[in-house]
Amino acid sequence: MTAPEALYQSTLSSLKLRARGKVRDIYDIDDKHMLIVTTDRLSAFDVILPDPIPGKGRVLTNVSNFWFEKMKHVIPNHLADIPLEQVVPDPAERAQVEGRAIVVKLLKPLPVEAIVRGYLIGSGWKDYQKSGAVCGIKLPEGLQQAQQLPEPIYTPSTKAEVGDHDENVSFEKTVELMGQELAEKVRDASLKLYKEAAAYAKERGIIIADTKFEFGVDDNGVLYLIDEALTPDSSRFWPADQYQVGISPPSFDKQYVRDYLETLDWDKTAPGPHLPAEVAEFCAAKYHEAEVRLTQG
Repeated sequence: MTAPEALYQSTLSSLKLRARGKVRDIYDIDDKHMLIVTTDRLSAFDVILPDPIPGKGRVLTNVSNFWFEKMKHVIPNHLADIPLEQVVPDPAERAQVEGRAIVVKLLKPLPVEAIVRGYLIGSGWKDYQKSGAVCGIKLPEGLQQAQQLPEPIYTPSTKAEVGDHDENVSFEKTVELMGQELAEKVRDASLKLYKEAAAYAKERGIIIADTKFEFGVDDNGVLYLIDEALTPDSSRFWPADQYQVGISPPSFDKQYVRDYLETLDWDKTAPGPHLPAEVAEFCAAKYHEAEVRLTQG
């Protein structure tokens, strides 16, 4: 049973729908701005699950906005200084998306996802066990699961269509896709954002094991941070007090749902299975806990 506050899909009749992503619904405002609505949809293994995580979209919006503000000295972001009331004037319609909608500048998104890994976990750990490297980056021998890397590493991937899997690529491939200067700017900004955020989060009892950034450029080629930033959806958050090397730590993100899905007889293709209410509720509580620790710490 879906909780009343959950929003699986938005319907704004006053604006033209531009696209629906795995989590976000995007509407056109004018030729320079869009409205991004973060729903409570959850994707796992690149499949959108049929059940929402109540309140998740508001958490992601609040956490992203917090980081956008905190990191604007590193790089500008896509937030526009236009209130929601101006874009969705009808109070009833606005109530549907209040707290989960942002007005953003219309920018040209870059064709890579900028992934930074600070710890050896997930696909990186599997990669390392086979090859001693992560995404082609050679690492010291003898590292254990969940161990902190000597230095964070940048492992970009290409963005896939909804339902497809992203593909890890080399830094050289990103140079081919967008030129040397821009590729270097994206890499350097990603590493700086991760290092600053990881240091801040650790003071509040959260380890950011890895994260994913997305970037866009304006007509003048200026680089912006877009989409979301350092949320439990785009990052792997661990409670620092339960962290130990050699095991996969519990997390504040959707890893709990992934772990549940791994117990099912499901081939990780659409349609995704329904989540038991207790799994959805536990996941929602972990998202909220991460939000409180980061934004109110």
